[in-house]
Amino acid sequence: MIYKVLYQKDSTEIAVRENTESMYIEADSEMDVRIKLKDRPYNIEFVQPVSEALLAFEKQKEDFKVENI
Repeated sequence: MIYKVLYQKDSTEIAVRENTESMYIEADSEMDVRIKLKDRPYNIEFVQPVSEALLAFEKQKEDFKVENI
């Protein structure tokens, strides 16, 4: 399944909406996503499973990519 991760690049940053970035990761569960990202200095705000409809919409964007971790 594909998950959308909303995060700040620096774990010491306070979560500010304007600085929030997102990435897509293929994983078995939300916990699997967090385990895969534990070595990165991210402040993870939210992890959500992506529905087929949202995935089809996001694939239309130029910068869409699924991270391979």
